[in-house]
Amino acid sequence: MSTNAQKDDLVRQVALLESYCAANGWSYEIISDVGSGLNYHKRGLKVLISWICSGEVGRLVLSHKDRLLRFGSELVFSLCEHFGVEVIIINASEDSTFEEDLTNDVIEIVTVFSGWLYGSRSHKNKKVMERLQEVAKEVTP
Repeated sequence: MSTNAQKDDLVRQVALLESYCAANGWSYEIISDVGSGLNYHKRGLKVLISWICSGEVGRLVLSHKDRLLRFGSELVFSLCEHFGVEVIIINASEDSTFEEDLTNDVIEIVTVFSGWLYGSRSHKNKKVMERLQEVAKEVTP
C-alpha cells in the first residue's frame, strides 16, 4: 500500500486472500507492507524473499500481480520458480497485450514521479508532470 489512505483497500485485499486460502484448505500467513511499491527495502518483502530462498514457502498467493512490487515482481517470480514455489494471482488479467502492459507501466512511472515532484511544490515540476501525463495519454490505445 502506498499511503495510509489506502488502508481500507489493504483490509479488503487481506480478506480476499484469507477467504481464498481458507476455501482451498491452505494454511497461510499474510505479509503486508504500507509504503511505495518502488521501495525494495520493506520489511515484508525482505521476509518473503528470505522465506522463498530458505524453502519456507510452498505457495505465494497475491490478489493482483502489482501488489507485490510496482516493478520487479518478475524477479521474485523467478525466485519462486527456482525454489519450487507455486505462484497464484487471484485477479490475473490474461487478456492484456504487451502494449497495454507497457502503457500501464508508463502511466505508473508518471504517477510515481508526479507524486515526488508535486511534493516539492515546484511550479516548474508541475508543468513538466502535466506534459508527461498528456504524452502518456496520447500513446494509450
